Amino acid sequence: MLPEDVFPTLDRRAFLGVGLATGAAALLGGDLKPAGAARGPALQEATVEGLQAGLAAGRWTAVDLVRGYRARIRALDQGGPKLHSVLEQNPEALALARALDAERKAGKVRGPLHGIPVLIKDNIDTADAMKTTAGSLALADAPAPKEDAFLVKRLREAGAVLLGKTNLSEWANLRSTHSSSGWSGRGGQTRNPYALDRSPSGSSSGSGAAVAAGLCAVAVGTETDGSVVSPAHVNGLVGLKPTVGLVSRSGIIPISHTQDTAGPMARTVRDAAILLGVLAGSDPKDAATREADARKEADYTRFLSKDGLRGARLGLVKNLLGAQAQGDAVILRALEVLKAQGATLVEVELKSAAYDEAEFEVLLYEFKADLNAYLAGRGGAVRDLAGLMAFDEARAAEEMPFFGQELVQQAQAKGPLTDPAYLKALETCAQARRDITGLLEKHQLQALVGPTGGPAWLIDHVNGDSSGPSFSSPAAVAGCPHITVPAGLVFGLPVGLSFVGGPWQEGPLLKLAYAYEQAAGIRPVPRFLPTAAVPS
Repeated sequence: MLPEDVFPTLDRRAFLGVGLATGAAALLGGDLKPAGAARGPALQEATVEGLQAGLAAGRWTAVDLVRGYRARIRALDQGGPKLHSVLEQNPEALALARALDAERKAGKVRGPLHGIPVLIKDNIDTADAMKTTAGSLALADAPAPKEDAFLVKRLREAGAVLLGKTNLSEWANLRSTHSSSGWSGRGGQTRNPYALDRSPSGSSSGSGAAVAAGLCAVAVGTETDGSVVSPAHVNGLVGLKPTVGLVSRSGIIPISHTQDTAGPMARTVRDAAILLGVLAGSDPKDAATREADARKEADYTRFLSKDGLRGARLGLVKNLLGAQAQGDAVILRALEVLKAQGATLVEVELKSAAYDEAEFEVLLYEFKADLNAYLAGRGGAVRDLAGLMAFDEARAAEEMPFFGQELVQQAQAKGPLTDPAYLKALETCAQARRDITGLLEKHQLQALVGPTGGPAWLIDHVNGDSSGPSFSSPAAVAGCPHITVPAGLVFGLPVGLSFVGGPWQEGPLLKLAYAYEQAAGIRPVPRFLPTAAVPS
């Protein structure tokens, strides 16, 4: 980690689990000044738990929180550094907050997210005044979705305030081999809050940048391969990609029904556990979730223990090291923390090359089939992949100023899901789960660990992304859970430590990640953020 005088960080050992009453408030001062209160929460590093404590004590209201986060969005996203992480704000947010404040006053609190503003990615349907576009102008004038996505219904039922929609890599990054993560025709280029010329990674770029900048306490991202864990790790966050089938995908603009899932993005493991508990559940409209109610935990925070690494056996995926010396040094220090907390590390090898080509084939076939079905049901001028291609050609100056749509064209050329080539690729991909579960069983491991990836690369609209090796693919293809936790900094840029487990093992993974987080005490604060309050 770089010296404090080169890049300041917040030591969370005293802050985590206590919330805003200690570390964040002392560090940054108040962002809000609720009526009758001398000081409000410091939203930059505020936790769900801390915000909830202030709501319960009457130190601020949900309306205060919405106003405070809106002020930060104006100051940091639309002005100042211009992160471009939030595509639009919910015009109904204040009304929702007032209603939830009234419920609290009447003695009804729905749960830990009651009154907490949450941002969601712009590929998640909301049947309200906000648009759902996957970042594309092709859906900007489409009819509003007929109903909320299932996970949005769960957020509303839990009392969360939908604050707005986040920017993303357009069509969740399945558009071009030269795409720039975090760019969309509708929202422009999202920027990494740790270095504005660096990529926020994709495709949940806006969700990652927004949480890192304190524009919300938690956000929802979606992942097909790396799109939750990669933007989480390069933005200094906790990101959790659940087992495929734990969280419903109905009402989410799709890429792949075999790999897609939504997941929490947060600054702490506890907040990720809280949000996962709300998102998880069976949905009759998503057959993959038929086991979710039986498999999910009523309260994922019950796994959070500072002693969670004691006696654990972890498989160090050795072949993920060696890509970058400075990143390796950070990860090696993280591994020493694991061992100091009582974990045993066993060196293993896990390579995704055997199914990389098959995964790409599956994604192209499923993108065509799944997106065509979504667009046909959504209505509007663009009703299928062919219509999308025509729209982009007609609006090329806006939609294709930097890169094309060759991946969309390749998907359009694919046949139906009964094609032998698709079925063969699908069977090849099934090896990924066998590889992960086989290693876990053979060596009696609780999880696999390794670097999530390298530090954020420079934004390059000429050549596109230049990201290096990543831990995302094996877990993504296998449909297994994957959590990343901040491990430190490489030249001021965050890198994360990953824990990958077997299917439905989110609870045990949260236990390991929390114990590491508490022992390491690392949460790097983006350097551009103001050290004084952002006015509300």
